[in-house]
Amino acid sequence: MDLQIDDFYKDAAAGLLLLYQAFPRKVALYVEDLIGREEPDEFGLPSKRHQGCLGALLWLAEEGYLRFDSTIGYDALDQAVLSEKGFLRLSRSVPHALREGEALPPSVRRVHATLAFQLREALAQKHGERLARLTRLLFESALAGASDIV
Repeated sequence: MDLQIDDFYKDAAAGLLLLYQAFPRKVALYVEDLIGREEPDEFGLPSKRHQGCLGALLWLAEEGYLRFDSTIGYDALDQAVLSEKGFLRLSRSVPHALREGEALPPSVRRVHATLAFQLREALAQKHGERLARLTRLLFESALAGASDIV
């Protein structure tokens, strides 16, 4: 089993959601805020888990989901913000996200159907398989019936 991939899905979702909640402000995105405190190894280098989380954030930037000005050591991305691509992917509706017949006001239905809301719920429930499925949806260029210009 590739546990680092499960960690990647969790780190990518958590990092993007933190930026989504701050959007459109630029913020410092700290690894410790996403995964908690990890003790450095005997040489003072960040743990593999810490490096993996930072690597996930850097990969998201390289793939165009977020932008940042610089890194703060191995600790954070400084002045990070979602890109248009990241914002559009998180704010689009996920097909079949809501149960049919659920009596919710239209504005609540719109928010609950977003990929961001669905990812937040999966993270809160610690539902690994759902989180992996939803994060993979984030990386797909188009959902059924959705237009994604990036």
